[in-house]
Amino acid sequence: MDLAQRFRDFALLEARDNSPLYHHRALDISKDPQVLSLIAQLPTAKQQPNLILAAARVNGATAVPYTEFRDQFHENWRAIAATAATRRTQTNEAGRAATLLPVLARLPGPLSLIEVGASAGLCLYPDRFSYRYGETALGPSDGPSPVVLTCKITGPVPIPTQLPQVVHRAGVDLNPLDAGDSDDQRWLSALVWPGQHERLARLQAACAIAATDSPTLVTGDLLEQVTDLVHTAPRDSTVVVFHSAVLTYLSPQARADFRETVLGLPCHWVSQEGTGVLASLADRLPPRASESARMVLALDDEPLAFAGPHGQSLDWFGPA
Repeated sequence: MDLAQRFRDFALLEARDNSPLYHHRALDISKDPQVLSLIAQLPTAKQQPNLILAAARVNGATAVPYTEFRDQFHENWRAIAATAATRRTQTNEAGRAATLLPVLARLPGPLSLIEVGASAGLCLYPDRFSYRYGETALGPSDGPSPVVLTCKITGPVPIPTQLPQVVHRAGVDLNPLDAGDSDDQRWLSALVWPGQHERLARLQAACAIAATDSPTLVTGDLLEQVTDLVHTAPRDSTVVVFHSAVLTYLSPQARADFRETVLGLPCHWVSQEGTGVLASLADRLPPRASESARMVLALDDEPLAFAGPHGQSLDWFGPA
């Protein structure tokens, strides 16, 4: 895709309704040949608008007026390019636990959770968060959590009456992040778009939880590591492999290979990916209730619901 078009698409399809600053910034970049020429020096995979904008933020290009931002971008380009080359768009949205919970809570406990594409593993703590589904609220037995996830629901969502018991937390990522490391926290914060203050506060609170009880995170490819992670989980637990907005970064063949692998393992598989990511689900989906419901929640390759990308909504069409 043409680089200018890539930034236009990001502005109009991703940022417009979520971050006014990023919406205008991406449009301005799309019309700026000099800034585009710098970004074009990077490998195609590192030209992602979200990655570039986050790298700019952590390296001093933070001015709101575009003319000032443009000067800062040029002045700090070497540092921005170095950050983009070594970092990834590892958005670790704890809010997705709100859409995963109704599936996880239906499985017999205790649970061993294994997240592929885990980033810092913040979604491995569904038992440590508080939730609000319409008029229903629930949380940990020892008191309210500093992380409160609100999810708008439609359809016969099986809202649990209590949180699941989690006895094992593990994950794999090409570059795992440490929720207790200040540099990794800074990068995760930079991936939250400007103006999304609630998401930023949620991220910081979730990092504090993960930092006090760190999960087991291994470095590697999900296809190569998932089998060992499943077999090393406690045998007296229900093992659950899950992921959210991860397989979209794999090739169609790699997605098919992962599906075949995980369905052959002694575990449950919970996926939460874009509507067109898993081909096996595509022809079994009803019409979407809204444009914001862009992810499909599925259990063991059976689609159950549409979900908002940050866990803000759950439109259930599966059995109650």
